[in-house]
Amino acid sequence: MLLTSLNGESKHSMAQAFRSTRVLTPQGLAPATLVVEGEKIVEVRGWDDVPVDMDLHDFGNLVLLPGLVDTHVHINEPGRTEWEGFWTATRAAAAGGVTTVVDMPLNCVPETVDVSALEAKRAAARGKVWVDWAAWGGVVRGNHGSLAPLAAAGVLGFKCFLIHSGIDGFAWVDESDLRLALDKLRGTGLPLLAHAEVSGPMDEATRGLKPSREGWRKYSTYLVSRPQMAESDAIALLYRMVEEFRTPIHVVHLSSAGVTLTLLKSARRSGLPITVETCPHYLWFASEEIPDGATEFKCAPPIRRAENRERLWTALEEGLIDMVVTDHSPCPPEMKRRDTGRWDEAWGGIASLGLALPVMWTEMRERGLPLERVGEWMSAAPARLAGLEGQKGSLATGCDADFVVFYPDAEWSVGPDDLHFRHKLSPYLGAKLKGRVLETWLRGERIFKRDEFIGEPRGRELVRQ
Repeated sequence: MLLTSLNGESKHSMAQAFRSTRVLTPQGLAPATLVVEGEKIVEVRGWDDVPVDMDLHDFGNLVLLPGLVDTHVHINEPGRTEWEGFWTATRAAAAGGVTTVVDMPLNCVPETVDVSALEAKRAAARGKVWVDWAAWGGVVRGNHGSLAPLAAAGVLGFKCFLIHSGIDGFAWVDESDLRLALDKLRGTGLPLLAHAEVSGPMDEATRGLKPSREGWRKYSTYLVSRPQMAESDAIALLYRMVEEFRTPIHVVHLSSAGVTLTLLKSARRSGLPITVETCPHYLWFASEEIPDGATEFKCAPPIRRAENRERLWTALEEGLIDMVVTDHSPCPPEMKRRDTGRWDEAWGGIASLGLALPVMWTEMRERGLPLERVGEWMSAAPARLAGLEGQKGSLATGCDADFVVFYPDAEWSVGPDDLHFRHKLSPYLGAKLKGRVLETWLRGERIFKRDEFIGEPRGRELVRQ
């Protein structure tokens, strides 16, 4: 896939060299020097092989990682900028080492379900974006005629819900709608991303669930209301669709192990083009630890038990789960209904953009996992999903010079000043983390350094050609 930018060229033309004793190259962590001309990495050399007369940035033994690629971000602009927006979301991304975000199509007004809505989003982004960005289009009931025009306009793929999305203007789809959409996408190479829950098991679970007002303050009540079978039934449907159409399908924010992983293993053995993501909150939190009424933890699908969390980690380590992205989905604090603490009344979504790397590394250290795996899970694999391979997600010749200066031994606790998204509300507040992003570079220019944002927004939209 050829991707181009809708904006102008960088002002930075000087040749530069970036070196460290720990650079995460495609071959692993090693002493290396990155040679950058303009916006691109033109060569990866040995640590002591620095071209003469070149501006050298020597980072000692700090780790240079490829810029993270987060393909699941709800920016919410235009239309719901009081929830989030391009300025705040992309600053939070930059502070966390994320150099590319792909925006979800449902929380903006209008929803990105046709070309005019995409153009409204582009207009809203102009001059506000600190990192590179792209858009997913939406698949909703009745818009299959808009999919080809959206693809031609440059979206990187499409997102659908198999259950009510929470947004009335973004209608969920059933099997007949899926068939219409997948027929339109057949042969394009564009992925269809699916929120994999269906209503049947949820309706059954809640039919006899009539808790009191106080009962809806219990996290256990909310957990029962969204059973794992809602995910496994949805993934079974997607399995049938990918088997028939052979169009790439991507399962977003997988929360449950068990039957769902068995289905995914079968799909992989059959060589079907299906990929899977999970999120840091499913790998960090456990339902047993969530206090009643703490609605900042609400998300859909829900955070499940510790045993389930361990099985997700195993699936990630074994390669059954392909990637880790945030599903950053913020809202105004009052929509979390912390005044009542009722899970049935609160908006679902975890605000975490900018925290994913240290959250993941903290858990990985505890599990004895090498830092190298971050490069695949949080950079290279999401870049492949979005068709950005060869441009984003790797410190390799020909790629954009996007990278993170990371101090893996830093120890710190998350406070409000560490949250650069719009509202300072997150279940990660107070978390004790290891590893800190010290600098973020986008296409050869530093955009963030130790809690300071540098220069003006220079992010570009990436579009499919």
